[in-house]
Amino acid sequence: MRSNLIFLTFALGLFIFSCGRLSKEEPNDSSETRKAVAKDGMVLVKAGTFTMGSEDPSFADAQPLHQVTLSSFWMDEHEVTNEQFAKFVAATGYKTVAEREIDPKDFPGIPLESLVPGSAVFSPPSPSTQVSLDDPLQWWKYVNGASWKHPFGTDSEAAAKKPVVHISYTDAEAYAKWAGKRLPTEAEWEYAARAGKEQQTYYWGTELKPSGKWKANIFQGRFPNGDTKEDGHQGVADVKSYPANAFGLYDMDGNVWEWCADYYRPDYYRSSASKNPTGPKDSYDPQEPGLVKRVQRGGSFLCSDEYCNRYKAGSRGKGEINSASNNLGFRCVKDVAN
Repeated sequence: MRSNLIFLTFALGLFIFSCGRLSKEEPNDSSETRKAVAKDGMVLVKAGTFTMGSEDPSFADAQPLHQVTLSSFWMDEHEVTNEQFAKFVAATGYKTVAEREIDPKDFPGIPLESLVPGSAVFSPPSPSTQVSLDDPLQWWKYVNGASWKHPFGTDSEAAAKKPVVHISYTDAEAYAKWAGKRLPTEAEWEYAARAGKEQQTYYWGTELKPSGKWKANIFQGRFPNGDTKEDGHQGVADVKSYPANAFGLYDMDGNVWEWCADYYRPDYYRSSASKNPTGPKDSYDPQEPGLVKRVQRGGSFLCSDEYCNRYKAGSRGKGEINSASNNLGFRCVKDVAN
């Protein structure tokens, strides 16, 4: 069932809230030996063991810390771009959830003129407007015609090198299958993002701006309507705009949230498998028990300590599988052939 429209009033916060140790056999630093030559835009992430989760008390669903061992896998070096997604659409004729017509039978009582394809777009008020951080509808709007092709509505066009956005889990999974890949498990995603760093505040280390340099596309200034653009970007940045991590992966933090394959449960870490975990068998969020949700990781250009701090290492996001917005995308992984 089409979900973007009805979730606008109570699920958009999920887009905004929404530690690593390598095994002894693997280098535990930023060594070039951890990098592998990219193959068709993918980077080999070698097998290893790390400590997954966060000690931050504000991330209760990322606890307890637990050891995870993973087999090697290939991962896209950056988020899937509009250019890449366009090739998928051209080859298959696929329509994203945001582009599909809405069946009035799914939304009884809602006027037909309101049932228009579209998606959620970050639309902050003017800088002089007083904003309550308890009300996401002050900066999120459902925009008719917004989709991956038209990220801000019908008068906008997607840029080739930017991450594709307005992508639901359903859309991301369809692309991955077409490409002969899959979505990463949550454990694979965190292991790749940490890139060997142990118990760090951020995926790149302990300082927000090491040597005075921004390491990710996140929000600076007063949220949501006082973006100072100190990192050089307002909104989504082109992929590879920031340095890669020690594994050779770009934008594992900030820019856009990324879908993972796992169903979301806040207590899953209490019973997670220790080797190649694939997540719980189903979804349950006590805040919205009737919705099927998958994990999202990495935060986005809207994250900051003032409001959304889930760009920090080990933190988790979540989203209903057919929901989308202009700060939500994905990347893929592929198993290593035996």
